[in-house]
Amino acid sequence: MAGTIVTRALRKVYPASARKRSTPTRGTPTPSSGMRTVTSPRHSGEIAAIDGLDLEVREGEFFGLLGPNGAGKTTTIGVLTTRVNASSGDAFVAGKNVVTDQVAVRRRIGVVPQRPNPDRGLNVIENLLFHGAYFGLPTSVSMQRAMNLLELFEIDDRAQAKVDELSGGQQQRLMIARALLHEPRVIFLDEPTVGLDPQARLALWDILRILHAQGRTIVMTTHYMAEADELCDRLAIIDRGKLLALDSPSRLRLQAPGATLIDLSIDGDIAAAAILCRRLSGVQRVDESAGELRAYSDRGGEMLPALIHAVEEAGCRVQNINLAKPSLETLFVALTGRKLA
Repeated sequence: MAGTIVTRALRKVYPASARKRSTPTRGTPTPSSGMRTVTSPRHSGEIAAIDGLDLEVREGEFFGLLGPNGAGKTTTIGVLTTRVNASSGDAFVAGKNVVTDQVAVRRRIGVVPQRPNPDRGLNVIENLLFHGAYFGLPTSVSMQRAMNLLELFEIDDRAQAKVDELSGGQQQRLMIARALLHEPRVIFLDEPTVGLDPQARLALWDILRILHAQGRTIVMTTHYMAEADELCDRLAIIDRGKLLALDSPSRLRLQAPGATLIDLSIDGDIAAAAILCRRLSGVQRVDESAGELRAYSDRGGEMLPALIHAVEEAGCRVQNINLAKPSLETLFVALTGRKLA
């Protein structure tokens, strides 16, 4: 097997009736997350969270799954960490099948959930020792590893503190320490910086860079463009369970159409305005959504007068203008027709 993680035609569907469930089982993704109605007769009435996903993550790579809330990122992580059963397709982690070799997979992975879930009845060091015992580690080994990790993450002075006495950033560091205690080959992080303040987020980035420099294979889901750009070697952009693009952040930016994205907030018949804007020389593409027109151009700001004139000719009025250089968000908008957040 070439990659540390490989998926082939991976698919996860839920029955449409799953939407009616108000309280999902613990560890099961909310059915509305990352799903879309499948229109093919074979799958009529089903909702796809993952729709034919092919991925390969290399050993030692920092790999990102980038997409909006509901794209299917968490469901994908759920399958790869054996918490969610795929409907069809294959998935392998560290050479082990996530369906037939679940115990072997779990021994080879560390998981950092979207929200910290330590045992709040235990203090920091006890949480780590309990995790070590789960994996059959001698207490002396767990203690040594735990203190080394707490020192690495600069929370060793909180070893005897209760979890509720830690800040959000410190709790997330504890979660990473727990995930690393049994020395896994692959680390999965699901939206690890959601809810953190900017300072705590940057501090966590530094920790993830250290882990990457140690040669660890890291898979992270995120909907933060800057986070994906700063940390990941390669990114898979997914939406509605489908893979839209896969490459390094720098190469993905080059795939964005035009040198400039021009956003125009419009009051009036946006469809009529879009028709006239598409006729303009120098405009490569025009997308429209509720109250907003997006034009891609290699001529940048010099296209503004012509675009405004076309909008007004359609009987509309421009309320706001925004220009952006090619970015991951520009590409995402071009691929999906909507913004990431």
